[in-house]
Amino acid sequence: MTSAEIARVRVLAENYRARLHDLSWFMRTLNEYIARKANAEDGVKGRFWEGRFKSQALLDEKALLAAMAYVDLNPVRAGLAETPEASDYTSIQERLELMPTSAASEISPEGAPATAETDIEPEATTADILRAEPELQSLPQASLMPFDAAGQAPWAIPFAFEDYLELVDWTGRALLPEKRGHIAATQPKILDRLGIDGTRFLIYADRLLKEFGTAVGAPQALVNLCARRQAKYLRGIRTARRLFLAQDAA
Repeated sequence: MTSAEIARVRVLAENYRARLHDLSWFMRTLNEYIARKANAEDGVKGRFWEGRFKSQALLDEKALLAAMAYVDLNPVRAGLAETPEASDYTSIQERLELMPTSAASEISPEGAPATAETDIEPEATTADILRAEPELQSLPQASLMPFDAAGQAPWAIPFAFEDYLELVDWTGRALLPEKRGHIAATQPKILDRLGIDGTRFLIYADRLLKEFGTAVGAPQALVNLCARRQAKYLRGIRTARRLFLAQDAA
């Protein structure tokens, strides 16, 4: 090849290497493939997805709790399932299927799961971390992050699993119009502990993530993020002020 052809090959090679770790490119390719098949089956044309993906930062425990319940209740809100345990492809269904051996039991800080991050030596380089594709296919599927009611394990979800189940069931019952059962007057303990207004949580539960922009969190957490980004405003601050109570008011 001539020097110009070699230079062109190098440019193409860099583009292909960049695509290997480009989430947007991956989702574009995946969505296009699924959309073409779905449109062919239905005999229609046009866009199948609203967007490639949405990325939002969860700034604190309040945001983590709200987002988990929001995602786990998606099938219920869509009318695809009547209960959380019947909601396919959700983490809460997988946790319930694992009960009572692992999902419901509390953990100790010493019981940190063996993850890729904990197994890698601090001085390991990128080349040491990357593994061949056949080796990756033989690795077991990563387990769901455990719950830690004591909040002492930084790598665990800082709630009690029983409290989270109570919250999801309580929120789900209020969301389903065809379920007119009695809702207990007392809020789940996790709401009181984190300072979340239960009534407003229900109001925003079916559209919570849509009310925020690139980050979800309590008002002060959003203000701190604004300062770090040197931004004047973040979408969702008004919603955060309505939804998340101040700790001294809880």
